[in-house]
Amino acid sequence: MTAASAPTWLLSGFGDEIDPDPVVQLSVLEALGARHLELRGAWGTGVLDLDSRQRGELRRLLDERGFGVSAIASPLGKVSLELPVEAELARLAIAIDLAHTFSTRYIRMFSFYQEGRDPAGMRDEVLVRLRAMTALAERADIVLLHENEKDIYGDTPERVLDLIEATGSDHLRVAWDSANFVQVGSRPFTDAYADLRPHLEYVQIKDAIAADGRVVAAGEGDGELVETLTALRDDGYQGFVSLEPHLSAAHALGGFSGPAAFGQAARALRRITDELGVTLS
Repeated sequence: MTAASAPTWLLSGFGDEIDPDPVVQLSVLEALGARHLELRGAWGTGVLDLDSRQRGELRRLLDERGFGVSAIASPLGKVSLELPVEAELARLAIAIDLAHTFSTRYIRMFSFYQEGRDPAGMRDEVLVRLRAMTALAERADIVLLHENEKDIYGDTPERVLDLIEATGSDHLRVAWDSANFVQVGSRPFTDAYADLRPHLEYVQIKDAIAADGRVVAAGEGDGELVETLTALRDDGYQGFVSLEPHLSAAHALGGFSGPAAFGQAARALRRITDELGVTLS
């Protein structure tokens, strides 16, 4: 691969994994060579709960530092199917307003907790909700990024593919997470890449050990990240790679790493991309 043909991917990261203070978030991301933030929270407040004053202050900080927002990392769909669809549509409306405020087309979301149910019995209910959410996104010219979180309906490669194909909209796309696939017993590249690549819009970077599900830095687990990133390079992927390391703690609505571990995660990713001749910026 020549220097002229080497791709450039946009580096981003979940700032609230670094520190609650967005000033610290942006400082660490900038030091690591990123110019984008994946916005999940600031000042200890989840993104959907940011008030108008917080939104304005965060917008000011981003503009001053020359940062963009890669995606609104919402918790949409990380709820029970027992809740009415109207509740998630109301939260989606908030997320859409945030996306417009922060000048991004992307909103991350999920496909509802299994809660011990047989996934096959959930499919129709999940699709009703995703189709309603996608219709709202289409009207707002927003792209919903479905993340394959464990313990939601769309946690295996087969169910992710089914959801995307059954919804049938360019406004519902795949946010790829190798670690999450490992944690549900899948081999990400081997089992999922070929089928999901046509729908893949966004890449989240973390890795995991198959034996115990423990999250580790990129390339240190069983997430087949080298194979996946090599294939993305070779088939012309252009887009975001977003660090979500979870190296210190993980919980239902996110995780935490701290500045030092976040830096460790970024360096692990760069070791891979440097070997592949991919530029991160």
